[in-house]
Amino acid sequence: MKLILQAAVLACLPTASLAGPVIVPSAGSVSDTVQRLTASIEDAGAMVFTVVDFGGGIRSIGKDVGELQLVIFGDPRIGASALSADKMAALSLPGKVLVYDSGNGTEMAYEVPAEMLAEWDIPSDAPVLQVMADTLDRITSAAAD
Repeated sequence: MKLILQAAVLACLPTASLAGPVIVPSAGSVSDTVQRLTASIEDAGAMVFTVVDFGGGIRSIGKDVGELQLVIFGDPRIGASALSADKMAALSLPGKVLVYDSGNGTEMAYEVPAEMLAEWDIPSDAPVLQVMADTLDRITSAAAD
């Protein structure tokens, strides 16, 4: 009986995402890729809110994690759909793409929108999730070359 109760409790717990981030190889340096990515985001009609230079910040304290920049951006036309379904989704938004030197070249990484917003009350088949996924694919593909 104790094992059945334990199994029932475990079945009710949220599960961790297994897919991980989408990784997109990019030509050129991290800074070149960030410039192309920000241009691609703006060309798509979205806004770049900020670029966080983690690598530079960490070098300022005498440490080094390599080139590592996080581009934070959003498109109110897309975000409105997600936030209309669940305002708490704002805790997972805006969109983010990490640009970094992997040791084998520059790469971009981002979370799959359906996984990023899975904990909120947004149906897994909500059209906004596909719009977000298509947008991330489009802007990173444009920035990769």
